[in-house]
Amino acid sequence: MTGSDPEGPALSNDDLDVAVSDDGQVVNATIDRPDKRNALNEAVMTGLVDVLRAADEGPTKVVVVESSGDVFCAGADFEELPLGGTAQEYREGFSRLSRVMLALRETSAVTVAAVDGDCLAGGLGLAAVCDLVVASESAAFATPEVNVGLFPVQAMVPIMRTVPEKRGLKLLFTGERIDAGEAHEMGLATDVHADEDFEAGVDELVADLASSSPVMLAMGKEAYYEQRDRDFASALSYAKEVVALMAMSEDTAEGIEAFMADRDPEWAGR
Repeated sequence: MTGSDPEGPALSNDDLDVAVSDDGQVVNATIDRPDKRNALNEAVMTGLVDVLRAADEGPTKVVVVESSGDVFCAGADFEELPLGGTAQEYREGFSRLSRVMLALRETSAVTVAAVDGDCLAGGLGLAAVCDLVVASESAAFATPEVNVGLFPVQAMVPIMRTVPEKRGLKLLFTGERIDAGEAHEMGLATDVHADEDFEAGVDELVADLASSSPVMLAMGKEAYYEQRDRDFASALSYAKEVVALMAMSEDTAEGIEAFMADRDPEWAGR
């Protein structure tokens, strides 16, 4: 999806193409390093963090992370890793991916990973931390860094919060390659579309999300991740407070009024 909002080009860099819809509600961040299999370098990761910060300062409801070429993301760019460096240099190098994943989790926008092609290593972590993952039938998922003596420790964090434990551990320890169907079956992919229907499937989901109340989306996302780590009674108590606040919003009042009048709601974002 493209738009004429000037913020898109301003957020773009040589390795990340950013497009903002005309109404500012949808941002598409495209990793554009097909010659490097869309590996995550500093420009891509810093750019993604900037995109997510900008999204929270405007009317953005949905951020789509996608890629150019036939690989979604091959993981970290080994050319930028400080091979043979100090512990602190390694720590700083790997911290960029942590910052991106944290920004994806903390943004109030709903994040969608549009996975077409190989989704590997840190790229799998990037996809897994997104709220929703849409995959093409030809997409494949793996953590092959185990083959070079690295355990996918950072990618593990969102992956193991997404899939069943024993199945996820096999994926992490063996580096096995799974197809989109298996990823969907184990809960790693939200939807899978035939290759020829992939873009239309992503667009349909994004349009559905963008038509919703921004208050509902933001509060609903925050509430989900907050309650997930609480015990059952605490989660229910927290949820009661959130729904009470949401019910007091102008958007809820408008939504109920529009429903009763059989018309489309006009969200105020309050």
